[in-house]
Amino acid sequence: MKKLILVLLAVVTFSCNGNAQKKEQKGDVAFKIEKSDADWKSELSPEAYQVLRHAATEPPFSSDLNKIKDPGTFVCAACGNELYTTARKFESGTGWPSFDKPVSDDALYIGSDKKLGYARDEVICADCGGHLGHVFNDGPRETTGKRYCMNGVAMEFKPSKK
Repeated sequence: MKKLILVLLAVVTFSCNGNAQKKEQKGDVAFKIEKSDADWKSELSPEAYQVLRHAATEPPFSSDLNKIKDPGTFVCAACGNELYTTARKFESGTGWPSFDKPVSDDALYIGSDKKLGYARDEVICADCGGHLGHVFNDGPRETTGKRYCMNGVAMEFKPSKK
C-alpha cells in the first residue's frame, strides 16, 4: 500500500506543470522560426548560443536582468518573442530571473528534461525552440505557485514606453 501511495505521489508531482503546453521532446514541434545551427551560432553571443541552442545554464547571479524592476517585457534573445513582464517577476533567491507566469500560454511550451537523471520541466520559446530555463512548483503560493527560473542570457529586456 505504501508503494502505491508513493508511486501516485510521484506521478502527481511530476505531472504538475504550468499552463503552457507540455511536450516530451522538442523534436515533435514545428517552430515558426527555424534556422540552421550555423545561423544561430553567427547571430547569438557565444553564451546565448550555448544556453538557447544547447540547453546550457548560465552561472547564478551573473545576469543583469536580476536587478531590473522597471516596467517592461522580457523577450527571447534569439527571436524577440514576448515571454514575461516585470509585473510577474519576483526575487526567488536562486540567482536567476524568476517569474510566476508567462505573458501568454502560447509564448512558450514545457518539455521534459532528464539530463540530470530525473525529470524536470524545461521552458522552451514557442517561436524559435530556444531553451530558456525550467519551471518549478515552488513559486509564490499567493499567485500561481510556479517559479519560471530563466537564464538571463536567453532573454532581453524591453522597457515600457512612457
